Amino acid sequence: MYEKDGEKYFVVDGHVHYWDASPENTSNRYGEGFISCFYDYHKNLSPEEYVWDYDKYRKYSEEDMMHDLFEIGYVDKAIFQSTYLTDFYGKGFNTTERNAILRDKYPDKFILNGSFEPRRGEVGLKEFEDKFNKYNFTGVKLYTAEWHEDSRGWKLDDYWSMKHLEKCMELGIRNVHVHKGPTIWPLNKDAFDVADVDRIASEFPDLNFIVEHVGLPRLEDFCWIGTQEPNVYGGLAVAMPFIHAKPRYFAQIIGELLYWLGEDKILFASDYALWQPKWLVEMFVDFKYPEDAEFDDYAEITPDIKRKVLGLNAAALYDIEVPAEMQAVTADHGTGPVAAEPVSPA
Repeated sequence: MYEKDGEKYFVVDGHVHYWDASPENTSNRYGEGFISCFYDYHKNLSPEEYVWDYDKYRKYSEEDMMHDLFEIGYVDKAIFQSTYLTDFYGKGFNTTERNAILRDKYPDKFILNGSFEPRRGEVGLKEFEDKFNKYNFTGVKLYTAEWHEDSRGWKLDDYWSMKHLEKCMELGIRNVHVHKGPTIWPLNKDAFDVADVDRIASEFPDLNFIVEHVGLPRLEDFCWIGTQEPNVYGGLAVAMPFIHAKPRYFAQIIGELLYWLGEDKILFASDYALWQPKWLVEMFVDFKYPEDAEFDDYAEITPDIKRKVLGLNAAALYDIEVPAEMQAVTADHGTGPVAAEPVSPA
């Protein structure tokens, strides 16, 4: 919980990792390059006092994570998003199995999400169901640019992906997080394109698709899809740290998201350990648009809107109980969404 100027904010960090990119777990030059690219994001977009040394960044401790999220980071609940990358890391980069250790140890702090690999076809489908039965995860995180043997990516509307999404429905999984955004070396930029979200959001209206990183650098494409599809949400991981490094760019991002998607469809995330939630929460609560004409057509971001983005929207998707004193006071500030329900053509 964060409190500033008499306003209280319930904080759900919608995207955290407990990764292992240590030299012992790194299989090849691609794994070396991947964590090095991650570190460049961390180093270049964080305030100087929050930059770790490279060795700690590759494999941080349980104590680091609990301290940064819950002791100083204001986080009330954090959601683990799994990313395997087994072509790069021997035991996987950030697996459901590893994240489950902390979820089981701190069940009041963490929500666990799993993942699936559609390119394994029928075998993958069985593995996914078995893993769900073992770990009882709540949602899934999908990484469409992940390498698998000769494949350099897949699409959400591929046949076996659709079969896995049908399995999600059958198992009662409703929240599907998809990395659609910045490229991380050596993955292919085009494999993170947002276009395939359009079809599957319509095909599966009972699933919620949280587009992580809000499609950056394809924000405009994402906004049109997020406006059209009532079950598409924007996850702010990677977009949030621009509030420090390029505040005018962040103002443009959040202004466009609020205009097109509306205040009920945007979720805060730190992407820990890429960045720490403490400074992100503090800067977002203090955030105001620059005072020049370029930002005149964006609606004011009130404390109630910030409360929704920082925690209430994610709490609604995951049925997380929120203390009454941290609920939003009003329901709508006129920031959108432009089309919360499907729109018929004229």
